[in-house]
Amino acid sequence: MLGGGLVPGAVVLLAGEPGVGKSTLLLEVAQQWAVGAGSPSLVVSGEESASQVRLRAERIGALHESLYMAAETDLGAVLVHLDSVKPGLLVLDSVQTISTPEADGVPGGVTQVRAVTAAIVSVAKERGIATVLVGHVTKDGQVAGPRVLEHLVDVVLNFEGDKHSSLRMVRGLKNRFGAADEVGCFEMHEGGIASLPDPSGLFLTRYAEAVPGTCVTVAMEGRRALVTEVQALIGAAVAGTPRRTVSGLDSARLAMILAVLQRRTGELILHDREVFAATVGGIRVVEPAADLAVALAVASGGLNLAMAPDLVAIGEVGLTGEVRRVGAVPRRLAEAARLGFRCALVPPGCGPAATGPAPAGMTVLEIPTVRAALHCAAQISVD
Repeated sequence: MLGGGLVPGAVVLLAGEPGVGKSTLLLEVAQQWAVGAGSPSLVVSGEESASQVRLRAERIGALHESLYMAAETDLGAVLVHLDSVKPGLLVLDSVQTISTPEADGVPGGVTQVRAVTAAIVSVAKERGIATVLVGHVTKDGQVAGPRVLEHLVDVVLNFEGDKHSSLRMVRGLKNRFGAADEVGCFEMHEGGIASLPDPSGLFLTRYAEAVPGTCVTVAMEGRRALVTEVQALIGAAVAGTPRRTVSGLDSARLAMILAVLQRRTGELILHDREVFAATVGGIRVVEPAADLAVALAVASGGLNLAMAPDLVAIGEVGLTGEVRRVGAVPRRLAEAARLGFRCALVPPGCGPAATGPAPAGMTVLEIPTVRAALHCAAQISVD
């Protein structure tokens, strides 16, 4: 995520919703720093007592003689701890809870947050301390506080995940030391949080036999390709307005795809049918490259036609029914081939003739329209 590790003197801002696991993640980071970096790490909590932090550390096995913990809400006390411990890594949880008498306003206010962050950044640069600041988020998921907060730090990361799912993702929003489009995947469990170097298996269901209403696509999370299954269920015809329910997908794009399927294929009647569409594993896929897989999943469920289990579909669907080009197709195909998929439907201009040889053992077919994709997928399933 950080392009090789925490840089001495770098200040990282990690933002996320309450309860998503920010404190747990950073406690394990601090423990690994204490074990392998040769310098102490200091965790300062303004939201919990030192005993509460220690209880969490005991639960996840993150105790170490070089890992120090403190509970402070005053900036002066934090600086005193830095003088006494001389850590190589400082974790401040959270920046909105720390205040200084040299600035006006209440803790968490714009003036206080700006003053505290500027002081911490200055000390970190002067002493070469790698620093991670935990930040709160607003209702719409933005980093709380003044926008200057994001300009003061070197790296901005967003920690996100559904509380009902074990999957957690760290997205890079800004990075002065490396690429800003990296994504790290983690799994939350009773013993803490663990890295997922190969998370694609979480978003697939392995069926004993082909099942109608499913199709597989490859979504890009930053630079990481994730093979993801899309499921669709077509309900009975209802009077009035039928429901369109989605989970992990964009409801507006689903409505558009349903209209295209009914108008352009001539084989599906969906205007009076309830439609339910979802991704597997709690991942959220909103990029247009998943349109073709959503369309095939809906068509598969509506026609009771099972897609081939080794088929993957990639492409954006336009309002005229055409399949439009998307980016990073070679990377998507390589990931799908690694997981055993042997046939891929891609937009025109994204096949081997344009992007280079297909992965070994994979057949790549360029599909110009949704109707052609449906007929091709039906033929592959029969074969």
